[in-house]
Amino acid sequence: MPNPTEKYPKTESLSSLLPMERRDLLKISGGSLMAIGLTSFLDISSAKAQDMSNGADNFYKSRKINIRKVVFLTQYKTKIAANLFTPSQIDLNKHHSAIIVGHPMGATKEQSANLYATKMAEQGFVTLSFDLPFWGESEGQPRNAVEPELYAEAFSAAVDYLGIQSFVNRNAIGAIGICGSGSFVISAAKIDPRLKAIATISMYDMGGVARNGLRHSISEEQRKEIINKAALQRWNEAEGGKREYTGGTDNQLTRNSPAIQREFYDFYRTPRGQYTPSKIAADLTTHPTLTSNVKFMNFYPLNDIEIISPQPLLFISGDKAHSKEFSEEAYQRAAEPKELFWVAGAGHVDLYDRVDLIPFDKLTDFFKQYLKA
Repeated sequence: MPNPTEKYPKTESLSSLLPMERRDLLKISGGSLMAIGLTSFLDISSAKAQDMSNGADNFYKSRKINIRKVVFLTQYKTKIAANLFTPSQIDLNKHHSAIIVGHPMGATKEQSANLYATKMAEQGFVTLSFDLPFWGESEGQPRNAVEPELYAEAFSAAVDYLGIQSFVNRNAIGAIGICGSGSFVISAAKIDPRLKAIATISMYDMGGVARNGLRHSISEEQRKEIINKAALQRWNEAEGGKREYTGGTDNQLTRNSPAIQREFYDFYRTPRGQYTPSKIAADLTTHPTLTSNVKFMNFYPLNDIEIISPQPLLFISGDKAHSKEFSEEAYQRAAEPKELFWVAGAGHVDLYDRVDLIPFDKLTDFFKQYLKA
């Protein structure tokens, strides 16, 4: 097994597998961690990331909230690391509504999830942010592995944990999934009706984007080339070769970095949202393993989404987000009660941490309506 502190190995970009005339339509997305279609580039002449930090407060702390590190087990007895947030004035002799918060794909609970958990705890909810398996402080080898079924299981395991706390109403537990976690929580909710209300933020359908790219820009031939490359790398690793990583957010920008890559870079590679967990090197953060990343192609979170009903669904997206197609599709396929809420002027990453844009009032009203103690 390669040392996780080894320098991030330079791997062939997924776009290099494609004909030259298609490469300008593809990039490696930091949030989706797959090759996805790109339809526009920033008109920028330098490699400096755009300033998107106005109003951003990813590492927000509140004096009104108590935070405690906790660990709970999945159904498969693997450990999930989490933060439990409770209002400082909470009466622990009463049962309270609770909300689980899942972080963006490739991130950790310290990136966006803690912010949402803190803000919702300020509204009186017990909240829990957690690291997906193989990421952050949660268990799982190899690090940065992709396993969407285990990601969904982690949401159900979080329900288990909250539901046995004496101060939580186990019949009033909801969840927020940010970016890729939006698809993981939907996958969980389809088979776990204990999730009584579900909201997604800047949702990515990780299966859809893996198979088809943004706006269906990946052909079947290109998809097979990606799969074949991962299969060849499995042979290499089976014979003792070095593990390789793919996707994620570029560690450096260039003059030709596309707009979406710059958007993610501004969060993951600057003080705005940069965070490195203890189990991994800084230059490996956000990058999934090459051989496991293709597992998303077998992930269909939106299939049968209508069976979540009558549990309510709230899809929140920026009206300028490159990912808006996934919230639109999920809303169209879901059954009532459901709502699609647009945040005017917001892009995909804006809703990770820009507190002036994130509609916390909308989330508060939604969960207070459907998580009644």
